[in-house]
Amino acid sequence: MSLNDAEKKLLIVDDDPVFCDALARNMERRGYTVLKALNSETARMLAAGHRPDYGIIDLRIGEESGLTLVQELSANYPQMYLLVLTGFASIATAVEAIKLGAVQYLTKPADPEQIIAALQGEVANAEAPLPEKPMSVRRLEWEHIQKILQQHDGNISAAARALGMHRRTLQRKLQKYPVKQ
Repeated sequence: MSLNDAEKKLLIVDDDPVFCDALARNMERRGYTVLKALNSETARMLAAGHRPDYGIIDLRIGEESGLTLVQELSANYPQMYLLVLTGFASIATAVEAIKLGAVQYLTKPADPEQIIAALQGEVANAEAPLPEKPMSVRRLEWEHIQKILQQHDGNISAAARALGMHRRTLQRKLQKYPVKQ
């Protein structure tokens, strides 16, 4: 799907109404016809009724995982170009998003130019600079927790048992924002 097409329908799914509205205004200024959904059910109805060309899906939609919605949309609308946008990025969720049908994965905050570039399907850059230093122990812990949580289908109690920690400790760790490095 090319961005030069006459009508570019974009479905934005995010449970934060302020962010959803701001992103929608930005994308409308760039020529998209925007459909907004604050939950998965509305997103499914909009996708069925309008068959959008693109989708920007938040990783966490309220208490739901955006990965479930990515999987459904990818299966039902294979022509839809899906982008996962999240403030809770991890390697495990990025890999799962791609496996389930997302084409791109970006972390918040992402500026409109980054989002447009991702929707245009810019190819990966093999010359991208490699990090100069390894991830911090805190970031490695965050990544490991996300991987174990993903393996247990988001079940916090099962993940806590697998990690050998109390469920409430794991919940507190998950409520914190991910460490940058």
